[in-house]
Amino acid sequence: MKTLYVSDLDGTLLHSDETLSPFTIQTINELVSKGILFSYATARSYVTASKATKGITAALPLIVYNGAMIIHNNTGEKLKFNRFADDVHNLLRDLLLHEVYPLVYSLREGRERFSYIPSRCSRGMNAFLSTREGDPRRNPVQGVEDLFQGEVFYITCIDENEKLLPLYRRHGAAYHTVYARDFYSGEQWLEFMPRETSKANAVHQLKEMYGCSRVVAFGDGTNDLDMFRMADECYAVENAAEELKRIATGVIPSNDKDGVAQWLKTIM
Repeated sequence: MKTLYVSDLDGTLLHSDETLSPFTIQTINELVSKGILFSYATARSYVTASKATKGITAALPLIVYNGAMIIHNNTGEKLKFNRFADDVHNLLRDLLLHEVYPLVYSLREGRERFSYIPSRCSRGMNAFLSTREGDPRRNPVQGVEDLFQGEVFYITCIDENEKLLPLYRRHGAAYHTVYARDFYSGEQWLEFMPRETSKANAVHQLKEMYGCSRVVAFGDGTNDLDMFRMADECYAVENAAEELKRIATGVIPSNDKDGVAQWLKTIM
């Protein structure tokens, strides 16, 4: 009986300083060398996830952008890609109408870009962008129409709760939406994806690709809820959201105590 093991990154596999411990790297690499099927499902892009997980030998494809893409780990090839329909332009116009200027992720001529208007960035947006210096996906634009270009697949808003909550309530049901505080900065984020985009759907696709009969998942945040609900076993780290702990098979030590690697060590 083949089992697929899938972990979230930030707040789960990664320490609070966005690094992996030598213990976690060694444990996962030993498991992979023995044929254990391990991957991760993250809100990060392939670019930033690869940097954060340097040292891990991940033989399976990786789930990024909360399930918007499944990426071949060695080649960067997009095995699955979910994009918005053209009606996403109505959502963008409403965000802009309410003076919320998002980061818009799209494929432009086959290359990933996140577009934004520098003069309209919120404090939280500027803080986020400061962590993405040198990122080849950065695409500062001058006008709002430039935000609409390309194949849009992900929209991130970072602003005050008072501005974002009404937009979440108005549009949340039409899309797959994540409304949560950022693990590192504490800033309020509102993220929109196509309805079919989710970690759960991507994990299911990965499960089918490799003929697995079971899924064991690890996570910490509300964006892991759908993945937990579809998994056969699911483990929340001690620092996880209470909502996630309530539906978990069990609670394991925190991300800073290598809870996932400690659990995985027990199956070696």
